[in-house]
Amino acid sequence: MSHRTRLWIVALALLLAATLLLARTLAARRGDAAAATPVAQAIELASGDVARAQRTELTRLLAVSGGLKAVHSAVVKAKVGAEVQTLAVREGDRVQAGQLIGQLDATEFRWRLRQAEDQAAAAQAQLDIAQRTLENNRALVAQGFISRNALDTAASTAAGAAASLQAARAAAELARKSLRDSEIRAPIAGLVSQRLVQPGERVAIDTRLVEIVDLSRIELEAAVAPQDVLALRVGQVAQVRIDGLTEPVAARVARINPAAQTGTRSVMAYLELAPVPGLRQGLFARASVELLRQPALVVPASALRTDQARPYVLALEGGQAVPRPVSTGARGEALIAGQRESAVEITAGLPEGATVLRATVGALRAGTRLVVASAAAASAAPASAAAR
Repeated sequence: MSHRTRLWIVALALLLAATLLLARTLAARRGDAAAATPVAQAIELASGDVARAQRTELTRLLAVSGGLKAVHSAVVKAKVGAEVQTLAVREGDRVQAGQLIGQLDATEFRWRLRQAEDQAAAAQAQLDIAQRTLENNRALVAQGFISRNALDTAASTAAGAAASLQAARAAAELARKSLRDSEIRAPIAGLVSQRLVQPGERVAIDTRLVEIVDLSRIELEAAVAPQDVLALRVGQVAQVRIDGLTEPVAARVARINPAAQTGTRSVMAYLELAPVPGLRQGLFARASVELLRQPALVVPASALRTDQARPYVLALEGGQAVPRPVSTGARGEALIAGQRESAVEITAGLPEGATVLRATVGALRAGTRLVVASAAAASAAPASAAAR
């Protein structure tokens, strides 16, 4: 073998070794790069981070509060000015309609009635005399003994006497009424809530004497904000909670004031409560008025996202987060996963049974891999058993 041939063989061997070394270096670099690139991991969600779109009963409640007030109450006032002789009732006493509960001093009114009756009797006597005179004059005129003017005068005198008698009788009736007004009577049946005077006091006309309330019918008087009053209707049902009672009391909207209050612009609504023993006027109460109750496809209100032009939800589909634009309807409360919470009606864009993500998961990109914690634990359990 010549020297030149040996040189070519050595050169080819060196070239082959260099090629192999370069290939190994490139392969090692690819392996290092692959090791340095992390594999995308799925985000693990808690079971409370997801919910299902379900068809259930959606309700909307309006919270109001105020004081209890008797539907029927009355304040007994003095109809005449006099001294209070007796007042036989105190706070908490039960009275009947028309019952005599007190007496004002009626001495003056008795004498005034006697005076008026005597004046009426005198007027009656004057009328009798005038009528006899008139009859005699008519006979004398017929016989020609007196003039026609004398007869007219007698007729006028009789008419004046009759008018005086009517006035005297009216005065007697007024005196008789004043005597009756000296009696203090209960206008309605109920319980005495306030006794405002004591025997011996002199009271003027329209002085407040006693207040009576009928607790057979009780209302909750509540102020409703202007933005909520449009949804309020007579007949809507409500649940009223009162301090001291363990169970709520059923009620309904009985009346709504047609005018707003000056200043606050709130509107007074009156909720009539079902009869419950122990209710008292003036107690503070809180009520939840049911404005809406209808079946609907709902999702938790926290699942609805509004950071884009159109509202949407993030649905869990195929292990990934998928944004789904939706159309919404009424808002209220619904029973979701055994708990009552704020919910929103979905009218379009989401099928029943779809899994949606609550706001607790934060902002996620579309296509983010997700796995629910309960599902991940279930899949890991068989693998650990097989390893054993």
